[in-house]
Amino acid sequence: MPIKILDPQVIAQIAAGEVVERPASVVKELVENALDAGATQVTVEVKGGGVNLIRVSDNGSGMAPEEAELAFQRHATSKISRQEDLFAIASLGFRGEALPSIAAVARVEVLTCPAGAAAGSYLSLVEGRVAQRISAGRPPGATVTVTDLFGRVPARLKFLKSTATENGRTASVVSQYALARPEVAFTLTIEGRLALKTPGRGRLLESVIEVYGAEAARQMLPIGDDAAWDGPLEVAGLAGSPSLSRSGRDAISLFVNRRWVTSRLLAWAVEEAYHGLLMAGKHPVAVVDISLPPQDVDVNIHPAKAEVKFRDEKAVFGAVQRAVRRALVDQMAAPRIEEVSAPFRPPPATAPWPARGETTAAPRQPELVPLPLSLPALRVLGQAMGCYIVAEGPDGLYLIDQHAAHERIVFDQVQQRRLEHSAEVQGLLEPATFEVDPRRETALRSYLERLAEFGFLVEPFGGRSYLVRAVPRQLGDGGWAAALEEALGALAGEGGGDWAERVARSIACHAAVRGGQTLSLDEMRGLVRQLEQTANPHTCPHGRPTVVHLSPAQLRREFGRG
Repeated sequence: MPIKILDPQVIAQIAAGEVVERPASVVKELVENALDAGATQVTVEVKGGGVNLIRVSDNGSGMAPEEAELAFQRHATSKISRQEDLFAIASLGFRGEALPSIAAVARVEVLTCPAGAAAGSYLSLVEGRVAQRISAGRPPGATVTVTDLFGRVPARLKFLKSTATENGRTASVVSQYALARPEVAFTLTIEGRLALKTPGRGRLLESVIEVYGAEAARQMLPIGDDAAWDGPLEVAGLAGSPSLSRSGRDAISLFVNRRWVTSRLLAWAVEEAYHGLLMAGKHPVAVVDISLPPQDVDVNIHPAKAEVKFRDEKAVFGAVQRAVRRALVDQMAAPRIEEVSAPFRPPPATAPWPARGETTAAPRQPELVPLPLSLPALRVLGQAMGCYIVAEGPDGLYLIDQHAAHERIVFDQVQQRRLEHSAEVQGLLEPATFEVDPRRETALRSYLERLAEFGFLVEPFGGRSYLVRAVPRQLGDGGWAAALEEALGALAGEGGGDWAERVARSIACHAAVRGGQTLSLDEMRGLVRQLEQTANPHTCPHGRPTVVHLSPAQLRREFGRG
């Protein structure tokens, strides 16, 4: 095939593919434009997951008629003018790619008016070209309306998730900028329903209340000025108490010069600050804003400007880790917490982070003893160390992890009951209320019936508050709140994997007997009998072993008997 220059429309759609990945990408670009225009009020409305409608209105500086049309030309921008400007970017946008990229894959309307102008202007763009241009009245600011997103490239629609998931991603974008800019009043409406509204009074804690709820806000600790300064680096924000944790990393909000970013380095620094304070598999809630000279950070390394690169990664890592740790040490109600300063280690580039408490060292190679698919009949002898059931079988001794074994039993029961549509439910003596953040709330409203399949009977209670009337029977004695929190994370797509299996695993984990819990001989026998009847008795739902088998030959070798 001969080499040739691509058609301009093909070039535009290739460029749009880098910038406009999904509806939330459009919302992010339009919100950033509003903030760069000095807006103190930003209103976002989405319908159909953002495919049918995205509308972003602001009270910023607006655009003159000739500038409004020019803004849809590729690489047209007011934010930089020279090559040197790329090395000290102070605005959120700077490439001049967002608006033309959006117009290449959707229908766009713009209504804008600069301050002091007698009238504003209205533009309608179809296939990236201006189809209509008229004068129109509007207060200073701009309104950008995007409809029929990806209508011209339907193949892109196949890669979008459900409406609830896409709405959740949009809610996450607006929530992040509500945390980054507490002085801006944000309003988010999803499918005609108010999902988020912040006061815009400049108080970060007020934004946290609106995003995470009052109960979570009460557990946030301010990062103090003395702890936050490190030369030209300043670290500010709020660090959640270790009791306020999540099953995923989605609640770690990171901002660099008030730009929302995704950074493995910064997230790693925040998690290191909580070292020894969180349970395995739990992650903190934190809002951290790093301020440093623009020339010390490169924001021009990612098409969507989501990632940044620091001139001195070690200094940034250390400043964030120390600032968050000191906030915890100084303000937590714990008797004593040793301050630590973790050595700087760049986080793994591609491999998933090990769970807290795991090691990245090469695993030992134990002797592998094939296990039968089912357990033989076992005679329970007793309990060791408050964690392990000791039993004898026809082919040796068995050590059974009581928590892991009970997890497998409960997991199988929950899965079977769900398939039979016969979840065992226990009503609460008094219904309990709880609040969810905007992202989880969009998923929760869509999946109330699915939660009921597991035994969680939840109903709306006004705003983003919900009422829990009943829980799975296995959680009736406690643990349901933590299991429900993990279930909501699964519904919102946090952590990946099959959400139904994750919900069942969470119920099993919080319902199972704990390590260190003393069991009677009858309780141990009952647990072992139930384990023998499961289809996969050798591992818990998380993949950990439930049983260690010591064969007669191994025992003889250990005792030197042949």
